[in-house]
Amino acid sequence: MLKILVAEDEAKLRYIICGYLKNEGYQVEEAADGEEALEKFYSDHFSMVLLDVMMPKMDGYEVCQEIRKVSDVPIMILTARNTEFDELMGFKYGADEYISKPFSPKILVTRVKSLLKRAGLLQESEFILGDLKIVYREHCVYQGEQKIALTPREYDLLCYLVANKNLVLSRDQILQSVWGMDYEGDSRTVDTHIKCLRVKIPVTQQWIKTIRKCGYKFEVNEE
Repeated sequence: MLKILVAEDEAKLRYIICGYLKNEGYQVEEAADGEEALEKFYSDHFSMVLLDVMMPKMDGYEVCQEIRKVSDVPIMILTARNTEFDELMGFKYGADEYISKPFSPKILVTRVKSLLKRAGLLQESEFILGDLKIVYREHCVYQGEQKIALTPREYDLLCYLVANKNLVLSRDQILQSVWGMDYEGDSRTVDTHIKCLRVKIPVTQQWIKTIRKCGYKFEVNEE
């Protein structure tokens, strides 16, 4: 069973987050401040860490920085400060994901699952289809024997398409799941990244289908 550390100083919100995660089958450990979060992290094994930014004793960025010195565990930052600077700060200190308050607990759980999948913790260690191979734990993609150089966003997009194979995904769905709820850019960025995947990994052209007036589908014949 996957164990998640939830570090949030607001008791009511911490209770709600932990309740939703437990209902999804995760083990949950709680921390009310940054120092307690680090103490618990060092004394146990966690599959993922949720860190509030504004915590007593040590803030979320400091905790994230300390964790990154010893672990590559997936980290999601929770914050009420919805600015580009704060988001960039989170990524600077090693966070993998970022969500702004207030948020729907259901959306949070969805984002948690997505991040765990990207880290290879909710799926097989590899995905192989024809000449395409994704090695999740290494964040590597191959076409045949050739390793393909993808940007982090291109890699996340490919993994999202594969995880939802044979489902029609709208551009908005893709943006929310891959770029995040806080993304304010144009949905055409999805088209640009799809084009890059098709160019960098030519074999995917047979599977990544454009669905007119809707979005995209990773179409696989599973017979």
